[in-house]
Amino acid sequence: MDKVVKQVAPGTTAMKEMDDKKARSTVQSLAKGFRVLESFTADNEELTLSQIAAAAELDPGTTFRMLNTLVDLGYVSRLPESRRFALTLKVLDLGFHAIARTDLRSIVRPILRGLVSETHEAASFAVLQGADVLYLERVRAGITRLGVDIRVGTTVPAAQTAVGRAILAFLPKAEVERIAQLQPLMPFIMKPQADEQRLSDTLEHIRENGYVLTDSLFTEGLRILAVPVLDIDGYPVGAISIAAPAVRCTAEELKVRALETTLAAADAIGKALQANGSVG
Repeated sequence: MDKVVKQVAPGTTAMKEMDDKKARSTVQSLAKGFRVLESFTADNEELTLSQIAAAAELDPGTTFRMLNTLVDLGYVSRLPESRRFALTLKVLDLGFHAIARTDLRSIVRPILRGLVSETHEAASFAVLQGADVLYLERVRAGITRLGVDIRVGTTVPAAQTAVGRAILAFLPKAEVERIAQLQPLMPFIMKPQADEQRLSDTLEHIRENGYVLTDSLFTEGLRILAVPVLDIDGYPVGAISIAAPAVRCTAEELKVRALETTLAAADAIGKALQANGSVG
């Protein structure tokens, strides 16, 4: 006998329960904010509050609060001497950043794979994002597990990680000071006595050497080698890190085995980005 599939008709109690469950698992105010943004089109670049409320199917009070929030965030502007609103170019940044990072990953991935095949250690590429570093690509070495949950999309405080410090060391001093005032998205707890030296002194030492070689600042039993990826002007657009279990090699052994190869990989990424027009 064929199995009968029971359909849920619109307006039934089951459908209402499904809608209620969906509502509980979403942020309705965020959805309303996007509806306000989507009210603007190529044919309607400038709109009044009432027009936006009608297009977004929201009441005027909610629309007013959404617009004020979006204006404060810089995604919408109030037109001078007018009661109209318009999108700002900041909205484009969302799409451009996604496109740029997708393009960046396609450049970085094969170089990291080559690096892993030569060093037999896990390799990552990260970029600065506010006070954090964002891991854009990561390639594991076989099935080895490193005891740290770092994956593509993970953010960690830049000042508390080797890969972050490799970037910070090559930034202008004023920019480092500005970043130091920002709040990381998710602060990590550093190991006790993980780093007794002042950050400014540490960054100066990294800048002189051109690389970071240290035990992980928040994970036991892990050594990290990190080098910056510099553009044609010497500005750090990101950094590569190599992670190796401490039981497998000393810091000096990791340096001898992986430093030159990692520096070459960073140079290759920098040149590829320049040729691709992604930096500069």
